[in-house]
Amino acid sequence: MTVQSRSPLISPSILSADFARLGEEVRAIDEAGCDWIHVDVMDGHYVPNLTIGPAVVKALRPHSEKPFDVHLMVSPVDNWIEPFTGAGADIITIHPEAGAHVHRTIQAIRSAGCKAGISLNPGTPAKMLDYLIEEIDLVLVMSVNPGFGGQSFITSQLKKIEAVRRMIDKGGHEVLIEVDGGVNADTARQCVDAGADVLVAGSATFEGGAERYGENIAALRGERA
Repeated sequence: MTVQSRSPLISPSILSADFARLGEEVRAIDEAGCDWIHVDVMDGHYVPNLTIGPAVVKALRPHSEKPFDVHLMVSPVDNWIEPFTGAGADIITIHPEAGAHVHRTIQAIRSAGCKAGISLNPGTPAKMLDYLIEEIDLVLVMSVNPGFGGQSFITSQLKKIEAVRRMIDKGGHEVLIEVDGGVNADTARQCVDAGADVLVAGSATFEGGAERYGENIAALRGERA
């Protein structure tokens, strides 16, 4: 197991924010010290839920200069690359199962000026990255099945984080490992010890209201607010 000594980047998922006041919520987590803003996009087809589209991302863009970390849980995915890059996404992560030609989709994301990520569902093996790792900037390990917030962490995914970490380190790739699903102050440390660089946290960030966001983010980093 690889044990990381540095603090992870924190990317709060606005899926757990108050949707009636999203702009204020984005400003609040920005001011509380988050590193990225995580945007979960669901289409009711690839996953059994509907969330937000590019118009909402565009509306939120003026509320923070932090990188917008957009996770597309949509299929087919290719038609949505340009709308989200145009709306202000900085990072776009896709699922390899969501399109016919994942390599071409990654090229389209990078050609549009965004960083590109691949997301691995709990049942998707790390080996899926064998011929993609040199083309991407981010690997998102899903520690729950995608589609809903508030799920419990699937501990078997820690082995996958370790496997991806070995792959990155062995090849000398400049690729970040992000983890999403059931991340809280306890599971955060397990993820970082396994090799994660970035943690997505929805419920654990937004719990308690804006006055708690700074404390919550610090706890995810293993720090005191």
